[in-house]
Amino acid sequence: MIQAYTETDFKAYLSTEDNRINTSVAKTQIRHLVKFINDMDGSIDYVYPIETHNLMTDRYTEMGFYYFSSPDFYGGQVNLLPSGYWKYEVYEVSWIGTVTIDKLHAPETEDDVLSPAANDKGVVQGLVTKGKMYVAEKDGTEQVQYTQHPEPSGTNYIYYGQ
Repeated sequence: MIQAYTETDFKAYLSTEDNRINTSVAKTQIRHLVKFINDMDGSIDYVYPIETHNLMTDRYTEMGFYYFSSPDFYGGQVNLLPSGYWKYEVYEVSWIGTVTIDKLHAPETEDDVLSPAANDKGVVQGLVTKGKMYVAEKDGTEQVQYTQHPEPSGTNYIYYGQ
């Protein structure tokens, strides 16, 4: 499980090499597209980890992310609010030619196919790892709003909210 704090940079060490899909290209031709899904509101954030902090070893990949209030999809900047539990999915993206992480050369989602196909455009190979992530509050001032359901009248049977 990844643990991070809101409004701070963080690193994640994820097992990606055990499930590597495109073994016909060198590690230098592989990048990872990370999808963060908030458990509370279902919001989704995609991001490529910071290029200088994307270290692949034989067993895991170190991925770095910057906090920024206005996220940069291609620059490794995310704003994971609200705090709480998130899910993450990591997709392998491979290039045959020059690796460039920008709007014209890197897919934006796991279903994105860049057209026209070319050696300098990334191709999503598939899901290599997924898991849970906990994002804690940085300073304890964040508030979470809950909806209170009134107790039903008449009986003491078990009831379910809407």
